Amino acid sequence: MSDVPTLGFLRDQLRRARQARGLSQEELGRLINYSSSAVSAVEVGHKPLGPDYLARVDTVLETGGLFVSLLELIRLHAAPDWFRPWEEVEREASALRWCDPTVIPGLLQTEAYARAMLRAGPLLTDDEIDERVLARMARQAVLTRDRPPQLVAVVDEQALRRLVGDRATMREQLDHLRTIGAEPHVQVRIIPAEAPWHIGLNGPFVLARLADGTEVAHLDDQLRGHTVDSPNDLASLGRRWETVAGEALPRRQSARLIEEVAKTWT
Repeated sequence: MSDVPTLGFLRDQLRRARQARGLSQEELGRLINYSSSAVSAVEVGHKPLGPDYLARVDTVLETGGLFVSLLELIRLHAAPDWFRPWEEVEREASALRWCDPTVIPGLLQTEAYARAMLRAGPLLTDDEIDERVLARMARQAVLTRDRPPQLVAVVDEQALRRLVGDRATMREQLDHLRTIGAEPHVQVRIIPAEAPWHIGLNGPFVLARLADGTEVAHLDDQLRGHTVDSPNDLASLGRRWETVAGEALPRRQSARLIEEVAKTWT
């Protein structure tokens, strides 16, 4: 891992490439249609690096796509080692059943919500947070690709009402949840607050089905996640899924509840 580039390294290379071409931040900004303050913020780490910015710099500095490629390399190595097998499962899945009683599932999170969650977690540097957010947002491409997986996410109402970040972050997140939940391949179903204790509150889990019918699951705890493929464990999680799905509101009622809670965050 020590020879994998970091966002700090990428920012240093951006600054050096600009200076090697004899360009000031203002001059580069004009060429790529960004303000000089935005260029400065990117180079010192006050503004996240994005593929659009890097693609424009690659074009103007004629780097052959170097900076976009570096960003992709960083993204590929941003997730913890134990999570990478599951990332591959997500990319290959034809169906995902996701139960999370405490937070919005990662594939449905906005960038601001994901960033706020990571800031509240284990001590991470700003660059490490940026890298984790980058990786999480990139994972969501599975939902917009050709032939995306069918995703059913069951979320407890308390996750809609628990403040993550600020109120604007929550409003944006719930608006996004309603929008993506309207897609034909995505169902977001809410377990209402008045529902009694249910087995899903024991912890989050995801069940994935691959194109060949193989099933794999993922479980999280306080330290790391675990990929599970034991037939007995999968059968047990399947029964738990049926229980929590039975507690959830139907799709349309869930959408109405999400809309109602979203209004409370204005």
